[in-house]
Amino acid sequence: MADQNHELRKAGLKVTLPRVKILHILENATGQHHLSAEDVYKTLLEAGEDVGLATVYRVLTQFETAGLVTRHNFDGGHAVFELTQEEHHDHMVCLDSGEIIEFFDDTIERRQQEIAEEHGYELVDHALVLYVRPKNAKS
Repeated sequence: MADQNHELRKAGLKVTLPRVKILHILENATGQHHLSAEDVYKTLLEAGEDVGLATVYRVLTQFETAGLVTRHNFDGGHAVFELTQEEHHDHMVCLDSGEIIEFFDDTIERRQQEIAEEHGYELVDHALVLYVRPKNAKS
């Protein structure tokens, strides 16, 4: 809990019980780094915590503003949140299962820089999302 308190203070947020609990859930999300507000709320309910869905949305928005989390709005889906990471990564979203896969590829990163430069621009930031389906799946 001391780690969460420190992270909240460092982000300029007052330490409150809902913020600490929600940050704890995000930090300990096993197997799934991208959680919706509903996922966080369900986890709180399962733990017997008395935190409302509106509070979860408000806290996640505050975390996003403070730079603690990154919000993603992948096509066809609702917003999901992940803890902000120092290392850049891109995403693949499985159209069948909704699974979100993180990846990093040096060739893709280098090529994006080259394309921007070829068009007379400096690449400042980017977000790459690949929408995928398992090869054995039928369309």
